[in-house]
Amino acid sequence: MSKIPLISIDSNNINNNKSVETNCGNLSKVKLTSPTALPNATGFLWNQNMVMQVNCRGYVNSLFMQPEPAKYSYAPNMEAKSFIQPEHSYFSHHPGRFFYLKDEDSGEIISLPYEPMRVQLDSFSFELADSHIAWLIEHRGLKIEVKVNLTEFDLVECWLFSVTNATDKIRNISVYPYFTIGYMSWMNQSATYNESLNAIVGDCVTPYQKVEDYFKHKDFKDKTFFLSDTKPSAWHANQKVFEGEGGLHQPTALQADLLQNVDARYETPVAVMQFKQKLLAGEQKSYQFLFGPAKDDAEIATIKEKYLGEQKLIAARKDYLAYIKQGKACVTVDSGNAGFDDFFNHWLPRQMFYHGDVNRLSTDPQTRNYIQDNMGMAFIHPEKTRQAYILAVSQQTINGAMPEGVLLYKDAELKYINQVPHADHGVWLPICLLVYLNETGDVSLLNELISFADSTEKQTFSRHIELALDYLIKATDHRRLSFIEQGDWCDPMNMVGYKGKGVSAWLSLATAYAITMWCDLCEEYNISVNQQRHEEYRLAAKMMNNAVNQHLWHDKWFARGITDEGRVFGTDKDVEGKIFLNPQSWAMLSGASSKEQQTKMITAISKQLITPQGAMMLAPSYTAMVEDVGRITQKHPGVSENGSVYNHAAIFYIYALYQVGQNDLAFDLLSKMLPSIDNAKVTGQLPIYVPNYYRGAYHQLPEQAGRSSHLFNTGTTSWLYRCLVEELCGLKGCATGLKVAPKLPSSMKQISGQRLFRKAIIDFELYQQSEVDTVEILLDGQVVTGNILGDLKAGQQYKLLVKLPIVEQ
Repeated sequence: MSKIPLISIDSNNINNNKSVETNCGNLSKVKLTSPTALPNATGFLWNQNMVMQVNCRGYVNSLFMQPEPAKYSYAPNMEAKSFIQPEHSYFSHHPGRFFYLKDEDSGEIISLPYEPMRVQLDSFSFELADSHIAWLIEHRGLKIEVKVNLTEFDLVECWLFSVTNATDKIRNISVYPYFTIGYMSWMNQSATYNESLNAIVGDCVTPYQKVEDYFKHKDFKDKTFFLSDTKPSAWHANQKVFEGEGGLHQPTALQADLLQNVDARYETPVAVMQFKQKLLAGEQKSYQFLFGPAKDDAEIATIKEKYLGEQKLIAARKDYLAYIKQGKACVTVDSGNAGFDDFFNHWLPRQMFYHGDVNRLSTDPQTRNYIQDNMGMAFIHPEKTRQAYILAVSQQTINGAMPEGVLLYKDAELKYINQVPHADHGVWLPICLLVYLNETGDVSLLNELISFADSTEKQTFSRHIELALDYLIKATDHRRLSFIEQGDWCDPMNMVGYKGKGVSAWLSLATAYAITMWCDLCEEYNISVNQQRHEEYRLAAKMMNNAVNQHLWHDKWFARGITDEGRVFGTDKDVEGKIFLNPQSWAMLSGASSKEQQTKMITAISKQLITPQGAMMLAPSYTAMVEDVGRITQKHPGVSENGSVYNHAAIFYIYALYQVGQNDLAFDLLSKMLPSIDNAKVTGQLPIYVPNYYRGAYHQLPEQAGRSSHLFNTGTTSWLYRCLVEELCGLKGCATGLKVAPKLPSSMKQISGQRLFRKAIIDFELYQQSEVDTVEILLDGQVVTGNILGDLKAGQQYKLLVKLPIVEQ
């Protein structure tokens, strides 16, 4: 696959000490030099109260919390509340941040960064850095820079627009920032220019019907402001009148010498300002803009005072960068592959930090997501993992059931999918807890006394986990297979067991694995447990594995489950949905599969599920509703759970392959998963995050296969990072120290880097060498007996050299 030459990566040295002022402190930048090569390419910025997804052509999706997700830049019609959607469509009136630029002498008008006029520019660069997004553009002798960043806490987008006259002639121009306010409310909406604030302010009333909702809404931030540091020559706040007959591609209002200062009165608002400017040869002019939501004019004035002005902007950027840098994780690597290293050193930890620090900007994150996302935080800020796990079990009911979602503030409510019963939430704590313990050694967590959602009685964290396991063990049928209810990890598999009889192979295996993980960590960390209960758990896991083998093994792979009507599905007898990835992965993890079975499973997966972007979740994709499986079969073939390369499931398979010694295959699939310059032409995205899926249905609809969902919310991140740290590099914590067991593939002869472990610093070099036939480990030049580095001192720096036998291809 040929790569797109229009993408580049600028990666600075890991130990770059350049100042924030000279380099913005960013370790890496990814640049796209065409607005049309990857038209859906995006980056994202966030803080703890808002998120914005920015498209290379100037479109923007943005949300803020009040405390539930809300908008301040709206589409042209009233939208149903929803998450950012996969494969998001952009359209002419999609919310955006555009800049029209008029040459007053020639009359030429263009729009920046590209939409909505789509004029071919002399040069274009869309640049994504850790803490800002920018465009560098040249056209007809003008050099333009547009840059946006957020602040550490506040609800405001900070924009800078700079234009330089690179010719030897005077240039007379007008700059028109056009920021979408959009259709705010059917009840009440308007916008006008506020001279005292030097801002266009849109105002609305959030629609409601019930009286009680008024009291919930009355403190909402129903204003949208667009502030400038420069007094405009003119302004416009009425979208329809601004467009006139020309539409956004040729707005009628731009034909006049000056905008007409038009209000919006129960019409769709917009924020447009005009700045007429004479530029001498070589002269530069910069404008600063602030855009966001507010409750009232006083709050807007506070934002203006806090952030408007060059020095204040520099300070805000510095503070925001410091916040983003808190996402530095525990490993940096140098493999010799610049794209691989850049992604794992910069972009994946950044994405993992977003998930763990703001919980996807949800007030009721699904319990499975909350626990797994915070597993990733154990590699960044383990204390946050600890707090998250305590909060999660505090919302468990005393019968052991974990909640559908974890409520993050007092008045939060379970919404959307969290109102549907799913059966898997109890399995994740013991599985993910191990990562926290391995990173910290903090067994004191297990003795924390924590109450329940429905009882003030307090039990230890350990007992909470056992109650969750007890609940899972009881929620099985006469065969000892787990009831699926209205879904397990796969949400839309909602009709397999809604009558109370259907069972899940995956959940049965995951339960067995969770039980085994709990027993193993209790033994490794010397956790005091009831010996009889411990033995009962071991027996329960064994019996569940046996049950899956007895009822769900079908010659070459494990079936997905048994429906309410008793139909086994996910076998070669099915026309669609013959084979599912998850049961195979978790059979390896739980110990249910023998070596012979694993060989058969891997062969079947390689033949039916593997694509250039990785392993599909199922195949063939469903093309019509199957009423005893559910709404997964109604999703478009190859999209989301219906047979995409759903990366969360794909990373489970990769992790499982590492556990059974299939290191080459695991690394091959891990490499396929990573977005890169090489595969950007197919995926359509930039290598700055792993998406929740790539299009699948590879054998059915090959033309669309491989496309990215462009959705950066995914449970993949923590597991992917775990595979890098614990499996590929083999630097995994344990009760007695750091266990060294690298799993380099045959294609990677060496990797080096730095590992932070319990506040010790280990500089490591891992080499495959023909001179050795067993692993040799040297710490500070001294041979290590065994493969555990014990007695590492916090704050001390070590040099680790590991010599590995050559892995034959």
